[in-house]
Amino acid sequence: MAKRKLPLGRVYGLLEPGPVVLLSTWDGERANVMAMSWHTMMEFEPPLVGCVVSGRDHSFAALCDTGECVINIPTVALAKQVVGCGNTTGSDTDKFTRFGLTVSPAKQVSPPLIDQCYANLECTIADRQLVERYNFFVLEVVQAWIDPAVKDPRTLHHRGHGAFMVAGETIKLRSRMK
Repeated sequence: MAKRKLPLGRVYGLLEPGPVVLLSTWDGERANVMAMSWHTMMEFEPPLVGCVVSGRDHSFAALCDTGECVINIPTVALAKQVVGCGNTTGSDTDKFTRFGLTVSPAKQVSPPLIDQCYANLECTIADRQLVERYNFFVLEVVQAWIDPAVKDPRTLHHRGHGAFMVAGETIKLRSRMK
């Protein structure tokens, strides 16, 4: 089997870091939500998440100014809303209303939780050292919520250029992690 050269602009579709999430922020006057695919776990306890938020996104300034956000983890049932949030700017649109997303107050941060998501992670910025150069934030999860009724969440994974993979079968293998 002969391999062919892959354009470098398509590499990111091979290394998708996890499920597409909805990042909610608060700018002091109103909440906003954006779709985010570029995040990674960095530490277990306290849980640290690294993520890239483009400086062109309306949420970037709110995250920089307040130091707070919520990572809302949707299932495939919200696929159309997730893509809609990713393709719409929050600078002139209330995306919660436009895409029928219900919010609830968070306990430790100002941005809201999205009720339809099966998990919500309230976060504060733990480290800003790479923001100016790479738009890379290190977030600390300060409160986490999960819907116990969702037993096998089927999450969306962005493969690039409008293609998504849906999490499928779960397998269990021996692990030393507890």
